[in-house]
Amino acid sequence: MLMQMTDVQPLLRVPTCPGSADQAEIYVQGDLPVLVDFDSSVLEREKIMLEQGSSRVRRRAENGNSRIKRLLSPSKRVTHDNIANLIGLLRAQTAAPRVLVIGGGTVGQGMGALYDAADIQVIAFDLYASPMIHFIADAHDIPLDAGVVDGVIVQAVLEHVLDPKKVVAEIWRVLKAGGIVYSETPFLQHVHEGAYDFTRFTESGHRYLFRQFELIRSGVCGGPGTQLMWSIDYFVRSLFRSWTAGKLAKFACLWLQWFDRLIPESYGSDAASGCYFLGRRSTVTLSSHQAVGFYRGAQNPA
Repeated sequence: MLMQMTDVQPLLRVPTCPGSADQAEIYVQGDLPVLVDFDSSVLEREKIMLEQGSSRVRRRAENGNSRIKRLLSPSKRVTHDNIANLIGLLRAQTAAPRVLVIGGGTVGQGMGALYDAADIQVIAFDLYASPMIHFIADAHDIPLDAGVVDGVIVQAVLEHVLDPKKVVAEIWRVLKAGGIVYSETPFLQHVHEGAYDFTRFTESGHRYLFRQFELIRSGVCGGPGTQLMWSIDYFVRSLFRSWTAGKLAKFACLWLQWFDRLIPESYGSDAASGCYFLGRRSTVTLSSHQAVGFYRGAQNPA
């Protein structure tokens, strides 16, 4: 469950002025702190103040379409399984795990079990104000002291940051020794969130991004069938210049996702909608040769 802000406060540091969170200069919507180094962030001080931390991206789920979104983007079983695995690993390490959710402005797919667990302390932040976060921050400079969380979840976020490597380094920094990270990142998906969408990863690239972490589990979250649904959505959207037309086409093709269960994992890796990584903070770095050897697709030479 979400921690009380009074319990989060001692863990905070201001990016531009290390020390107490009392040094933060900006608050929005009354008492929500903005802990950002504006000299190096895509966030702008004046706009945050003027807009009171509201999202720069239109979020249809906040406009009454959350049911439609859940229908068109059904929660993935693999995500539920991975979150359950994460929770089990954390509980095996400590009695009251503390988990940081990066991009926690809304509760992500499959994340309900984490927030519902009474023994898990959740800290969350995002680039915009939300009742679900403790502060606004930029993941390139996480305003937490080093080694203060047992787990980190970064779901559908790394495609939206300018420097994923720096964000992952920050995740490594705030995790305790042996801490657990769970990441989901798109591979073959089209641009979403407009100007705030920057990059994609194959499963191998995703693994190498987390090269300072020991692998626990890696794989596909949304296979070729799911990816094809995305393509049909954006093809029809582009053809008719209509978001609605695209979603109607996607709705008509929801059955494609069920083919993901029939496709071997190796072929799925080569044509996935997205991939995930579950790993443990390590002091050993994956080498370049090991990264090449990690490849799990169907194109290995005979």
